[in-house]
Amino acid sequence: MLVLSSPSGAGKSTLARKLLEQDGNITMSVSATTRPRRTGETNGIDYHFVSSQEFMAMRDADELLEWAEVFGNYYGTPRAAVERELDAGRDVLFDIDWQGTQQLHEKRGNDMVRVFVLPPSAPELEDRLQQRAQDTAEVVTRRMAGAANEIVHYDEYDFIIINNDIERSAAELLAILISERLRRKRQVGLSDFVRGILGSLKKT
Repeated sequence: MLVLSSPSGAGKSTLARKLLEQDGNITMSVSATTRPRRTGETNGIDYHFVSSQEFMAMRDADELLEWAEVFGNYYGTPRAAVERELDAGRDVLFDIDWQGTQQLHEKRGNDMVRVFVLPPSAPELEDRLQQRAQDTAEVVTRRMAGAANEIVHYDEYDFIIINNDIERSAAELLAILISERLRRKRQVGLSDFVRGILGSLKKT
Protein backbone atom coordinates (compact mmCIF):
# COMPACT_ATOMS: atom_id res chain seq x y z
CA MET A 1 0.00 0.00 0.00
CA LEU A 2 1.50 3.32 -1.15
CA VAL A 3 0.01 6.28 0.71
CA LEU A 4 0.14 9.87 -0.54
CA SER A 5 -0.77 12.72 1.79
CA SER A 6 -0.45 16.50 1.56
CA PRO A 7 -2.33 19.70 2.28
CA SER A 8 -4.94 20.53 -0.37
CA GLY A 9 -3.33 22.08 -3.42
CA ALA A 10 0.16 20.59 -2.99
CA GLY A 11 -0.28 18.36 -6.03
CA LYS A 12 -0.81 14.86 -4.70
CA SER A 13 -3.80 14.12 -6.97
CA THR A 14 -1.78 15.07 -10.05
CA LEU A 15 1.13 12.93 -8.85
CA ALA A 16 -1.20 10.02 -8.22
CA ARG A 17 -2.61 10.26 -11.75
CA LYS A 18 0.86 10.35 -13.29
CA LEU A 19 1.99 7.32 -11.29
CA LEU A 20 -1.04 5.33 -12.44
CA GLU A 21 -0.19 6.24 -16.05
CA GLN A 22 3.44 5.18 -15.62
CA ASP A 23 2.98 1.85 -13.86
CA GLY A 24 0.49 -0.84 -14.77
CA ASN A 25 0.68 -2.87 -11.56
CA ILE A 26 -0.71 -0.29 -9.17
CA THR A 27 -4.36 0.65 -8.80
CA MET A 28 -6.06 3.59 -7.10
CA SER A 29 -8.07 3.09 -3.96
CA VAL A 30 -11.39 4.89 -4.45
CA SER A 31 -12.55 6.49 -1.22
CA ALA A 32 -16.12 6.88 -0.05
CA THR A 33 -17.14 10.41 0.87
CA THR A 34 -20.15 12.37 2.02
CA ARG A 35 -19.05 15.60 0.35
CA PRO A 36 -20.99 16.85 -2.70
CA ARG A 37 -19.75 15.78 -6.11
CA ARG A 38 -17.82 18.49 -8.00
CA THR A 39 -18.26 19.28 -11.66
CA GLY A 40 -16.48 16.68 -13.77
CA GLU A 41 -16.28 14.03 -11.06
CA THR A 42 -17.65 10.54 -11.68
CA ASN A 43 -19.20 8.36 -8.99
CA GLY A 44 -17.17 5.18 -8.51
CA ILE A 45 -14.10 6.61 -10.25
CA ASP A 46 -13.21 9.78 -8.36
CA TYR A 47 -15.09 8.83 -5.20
CA HIS A 48 -17.96 6.68 -4.04
CA PHE A 49 -20.40 9.46 -3.16
CA VAL A 50 -22.62 8.34 -0.28
CA SER A 51 -24.96 9.88 2.27
CA SER A 52 -23.93 10.38 5.88
CA GLN A 53 -26.24 7.53 6.88
CA GLU A 54 -24.65 5.17 4.33
CA PHE A 55 -21.17 6.16 5.46
CA MET A 56 -21.93 5.53 9.13
CA ALA A 57 -23.43 2.15 8.27
CA MET A 58 -20.20 1.19 6.45
CA ARG A 59 -18.13 2.38 9.39
CA ASP A 60 -20.21 0.50 11.96
CA ALA A 61 -20.06 -2.70 9.88
CA ASP A 62 -16.21 -2.49 9.83
CA GLU A 63 -16.28 -2.10 6.04
CA LEU A 64 -13.75 0.77 6.12
CA LEU A 65 -9.98 0.35 6.53
CA GLU A 66 -9.78 3.96 7.70
CA TRP A 67 -12.01 7.00 7.93
CA ALA A 68 -11.79 10.64 8.95
CA GLU A 69 -13.79 13.85 9.04
CA VAL A 70 -12.24 16.61 6.94
CA PHE A 71 -13.77 20.10 6.58
CA GLY A 72 -17.14 18.81 7.78
CA ASN A 73 -17.31 15.84 5.41
CA TYR A 74 -16.48 12.18 5.97
CA TYR A 75 -13.95 10.22 3.92
CA GLY A 76 -13.07 6.54 4.19
CA THR A 77 -11.47 3.60 2.39
CA PRO A 78 -13.73 0.62 1.58
CA ARG A 79 -11.96 -2.51 2.82
CA ALA A 80 -13.14 -5.14 0.29
CA ALA A 81 -11.79 -3.51 -2.87
CA VAL A 82 -8.34 -2.90 -1.37
CA GLU A 83 -7.96 -6.40 -0.01
CA ARG A 84 -9.07 -7.87 -3.34
CA GLU A 85 -6.32 -5.99 -5.20
CA LEU A 86 -3.64 -6.88 -2.64
CA ASP A 87 -4.62 -10.56 -2.72
CA ALA A 88 -4.25 -10.44 -6.52
CA GLY A 89 -0.67 -9.20 -6.14
CA ARG A 90 -1.31 -5.60 -7.17
CA ASP A 91 -0.11 -2.53 -5.28
CA VAL A 92 -2.72 -0.02 -4.12
CA LEU A 93 -2.29 3.76 -4.13
CA PHE A 94 -4.04 5.87 -1.48
CA ASP A 95 -4.78 9.61 -1.55
CA ILE A 96 -5.68 10.14 2.12
CA ASP A 97 -4.89 12.52 4.97
CA TRP A 98 -2.73 11.99 8.05
CA GLN A 99 -5.63 10.70 10.14
CA GLY A 100 -6.37 7.90 7.69
CA THR A 101 -2.67 7.16 7.32
CA GLN A 102 -2.32 6.66 11.05
CA GLN A 103 -5.25 4.23 11.08
CA LEU A 104 -3.86 2.25 8.13
CA HIS A 105 -0.45 2.07 9.79
CA GLU A 106 -1.96 0.71 12.98
CA LYS A 107 -3.70 -2.07 11.02
CA ARG A 108 -1.21 -2.92 8.27
CA GLY A 109 1.94 -0.95 8.98
CA ASN A 110 4.27 -3.69 7.75
CA ASP A 111 2.83 -3.55 4.26
CA MET A 112 2.65 0.17 3.54
CA VAL A 113 4.87 3.06 2.48
CA ARG A 114 3.98 6.64 3.43
CA VAL A 115 4.84 9.61 1.21
CA PHE A 116 4.10 13.22 2.15
CA VAL A 117 3.98 15.93 -0.52
CA LEU A 118 4.97 19.45 0.49
CA PRO A 119 4.40 22.67 -1.50
CA PRO A 120 7.44 24.86 -2.27
CA SER A 121 6.03 27.61 -0.03
CA ALA A 122 2.86 28.83 1.65
CA PRO A 123 2.22 31.58 -0.97
CA GLU A 124 2.61 29.02 -3.76
CA LEU A 125 0.10 26.74 -2.04
CA GLU A 126 -2.45 29.55 -1.84
CA ASP A 127 -1.87 30.44 -5.51
CA ARG A 128 -2.51 26.83 -6.55
CA LEU A 129 -5.73 26.67 -4.56
CA GLN A 130 -6.98 29.88 -6.14
CA GLN A 131 -5.95 28.92 -9.68
CA ARG A 132 -7.74 25.57 -9.71
CA ALA A 133 -11.00 27.51 -9.22
CA GLN A 134 -12.83 24.60 -7.60
CA ASP A 135 -13.56 26.32 -4.30
CA THR A 136 -14.95 29.62 -3.07
CA ALA A 137 -12.65 32.19 -1.46
CA GLU A 138 -14.04 31.14 1.92
CA VAL A 139 -13.13 27.49 1.29
CA VAL A 140 -9.63 28.45 0.09
CA THR A 141 -9.10 30.39 3.32
CA ARG A 142 -10.29 27.39 5.33
CA ARG A 143 -8.01 25.03 3.41
CA MET A 144 -5.02 27.30 4.02
CA ALA A 145 -5.84 27.33 7.73
CA GLY A 146 -6.03 23.52 7.68
CA ALA A 147 -2.74 23.13 5.80
CA ALA A 148 -0.67 23.62 8.95
CA ASN A 149 -2.59 20.83 10.66
CA GLU A 150 -1.58 18.50 7.83
CA ILE A 151 2.02 19.64 7.48
CA VAL A 152 2.90 19.20 11.17
CA HIS A 153 2.49 15.43 10.64
CA TYR A 154 5.19 15.25 7.93
CA ASP A 155 7.59 13.42 10.27
CA GLU A 156 5.22 10.45 10.49
CA TYR A 157 5.96 9.63 6.83
CA ASP A 158 8.73 7.54 5.27
CA PHE A 159 9.45 9.83 2.30
CA ILE A 160 9.02 13.56 1.65
CA ILE A 161 8.58 15.08 -1.82
CA ILE A 162 8.82 18.87 -2.15
CA ASN A 163 6.72 19.55 -5.23
CA ASN A 164 8.65 22.33 -6.96
CA ASP A 165 8.29 20.70 -10.38
CA ILE A 166 5.54 18.19 -11.14
CA GLU A 167 7.59 16.09 -13.60
CA ARG A 168 10.54 15.77 -11.23
CA SER A 169 8.20 14.97 -8.33
CA ALA A 170 6.47 12.29 -10.44
CA ALA A 171 9.85 10.72 -11.21
CA GLU A 172 10.71 10.73 -7.50
CA LEU A 173 7.42 9.05 -6.63
CA LEU A 174 7.97 6.35 -9.25
CA ALA A 175 11.48 5.78 -7.89
CA ILE A 176 10.02 5.27 -4.41
CA LEU A 177 7.56 2.69 -5.73
CA ILE A 178 10.26 0.77 -7.62
CA SER A 179 12.72 0.79 -4.73
CA GLU A 180 10.09 -0.40 -2.24
CA ARG A 181 9.18 -3.30 -4.51
CA LEU A 182 12.84 -4.35 -4.45
CA ARG A 183 12.96 -4.65 -0.67
CA ARG A 184 13.80 -8.20 0.31
CA LYS A 185 10.72 -8.61 2.50
CA ARG A 186 8.39 -7.63 -0.36
CA GLN A 187 9.75 -10.06 -2.95
CA VAL A 188 7.41 -13.03 -2.84
CA GLY A 189 9.15 -16.33 -3.60
CA LEU A 190 12.65 -14.90 -3.21
CA SER A 191 13.77 -17.56 -0.72
CA ASP A 192 12.81 -20.37 -3.12
CA PHE A 193 14.55 -18.54 -5.97
CA VAL A 194 17.78 -18.21 -3.98
CA ARG A 195 17.63 -21.85 -2.84
CA GLY A 196 17.32 -22.86 -6.48
CA ILE A 197 20.45 -20.91 -7.40
CA LEU A 198 22.37 -22.32 -4.44
CA GLY A 199 21.25 -25.85 -5.33
CA SER A 200 22.52 -25.43 -8.87
CA LEU A 201 25.84 -24.03 -7.66
CA LYS A 202 26.41 -27.02 -5.35
CA LYS A 203 25.99 -29.38 -8.30
CA THR A 204 28.69 -27.67 -10.34
